[in-house]
Amino acid sequence: MSSRPVRAALLSVYHKDRLAPLVQVLRQHNVTLYSTGGTQKFLEEEGAAVTAVEDLTGFPEVFGGRVKTLHPKVFGGILHRRHEAGDLAQAEQHGIPPIDLVVVDLYPFEETVASGADEQDVIEKIDIGGISLLRAAAKNFRDVLVVSSRDQYEAVAELLTAKNGATDLEDRRHYAAAAFATTSHYDTEIFKYVSQDTAVAGAALRLSAQPATPLRYGENPHQAGTFYGDLSALFEQLHGKQLSYNNLVDVDAAVALMAEFTDGAPACAILKHTNACGVAQAATLREAYVNALSCDPTSAFGGVIVVNKEVDAATAAELNQLFFEVLIAPGYAAEALPVLQSKKNRILLLQKPVEFPKKQVKTLLNGIIQQDADRQTETAADFRTVTQSAPTAEETDALVFAAKICKHTKSNTIVLARAGQLLASGVGQTSRVDALRQAIEKAGSFGFDLHGAVMASDAFFPFPDCVEIAGGAGIRAVVQPGGSIKDADSIRACDELGMAMVLTGVRHFKH
Repeated sequence: MSSRPVRAALLSVYHKDRLAPLVQVLRQHNVTLYSTGGTQKFLEEEGAAVTAVEDLTGFPEVFGGRVKTLHPKVFGGILHRRHEAGDLAQAEQHGIPPIDLVVVDLYPFEETVASGADEQDVIEKIDIGGISLLRAAAKNFRDVLVVSSRDQYEAVAELLTAKNGATDLEDRRHYAAAAFATTSHYDTEIFKYVSQDTAVAGAALRLSAQPATPLRYGENPHQAGTFYGDLSALFEQLHGKQLSYNNLVDVDAAVALMAEFTDGAPACAILKHTNACGVAQAATLREAYVNALSCDPTSAFGGVIVVNKEVDAATAAELNQLFFEVLIAPGYAAEALPVLQSKKNRILLLQKPVEFPKKQVKTLLNGIIQQDADRQTETAADFRTVTQSAPTAEETDALVFAAKICKHTKSNTIVLARAGQLLASGVGQTSRVDALRQAIEKAGSFGFDLHGAVMASDAFFPFPDCVEIAGGAGIRAVVQPGGSIKDADSIRACDELGMAMVLTGVRHFKH
């Protein structure tokens, strides 16, 4: 039969919130309730009659509650097939009553890991009985309804009310699929924790992210798009429309870039298509924004803006004059919010502190590639001067600033800057010379004089041509990884032009 009444239910949940309305529906339909420990106590406080699992099994909880439900009378009640005469006969022979509904809320393993708890506490939050109950009930969805999340309690209560305490096969299949999604994600998170810093022979890449948020569309309107993950852990959206696929890609780039400026002076970056078109640091956030905007006010239109300080009223007034898609900040002054919220669709994100993944993944061909996230950022202490003249203190500050931006710009890239301000960049070019020429032309178009400025390159110079072009434009200092068999040619060109060059030994390709 497709429709099956729920006559007996097993409830074993970690969190008790939101459970009461479902319990009331089960009581209204005279469902026999089985439970253990804290869940049993909660049910009884709700006025429900409960049969303890240990009374059903004739065996007590042992090992500090590690073993409670792992017993043939429990799993037999869930797994026996109601349409198989042999299963029914064995169930009767061994006194195994049918269990038609299983409600489980697993131990909070992910939350415990995220809290920084010690290993013993984390290990104790690996659910064994609960996840086994979910798998058993989901496997036997022909006969059993499984509820695997407290987010489902309200919907299941409404379902049972609407169908007079029964469920249809399609209902049970739907919740079985949700249960397997829960167990799959749970096991993946456990594997990631236990296997960290351990090489597992033959291990496959295991990825799991939830919840799933459908997007209006993907990169283009003809492409479907979905975000998998918990954005609420990173942002509180204070205003504006739903984030789109392209918004999210730019927001990711913006947050990664601003992570380089978490300490020190107020900083602002403006991004378009994941590349910075303006970056500046200054004594005030308003000044940093004005300086960042002056880098390329044309590209800033419709961009994503990120700052590292609370947005005050003066900064908000300046920002409000520009059309932009998203603003990301660690805080907003009370008087700033109404100004910024004056545009209906403008997205305002309050960024929360969060640790980002140490690994990055990307689909490629018919598979997936993975790499360590690029977490290395060079400081002045990492610079090795290779020219006759060393950069001045001001030039060194500018080189550090430019190198940070260069790391987060699409290759091939050249960044031109002064201390605290991006002047121009050439991004995503097939030739490093083209990237430099693009940057020089762009700086000139917005009125920047490059005399005394510095240059950063994401990879080495294979020939001295970039140095020669930069020197002709007035550039006085260069930072690059080095490593070319012709490094000496670029160094010699710098010396002839009176320029300083430092090497970092670290390449920052970004594709």
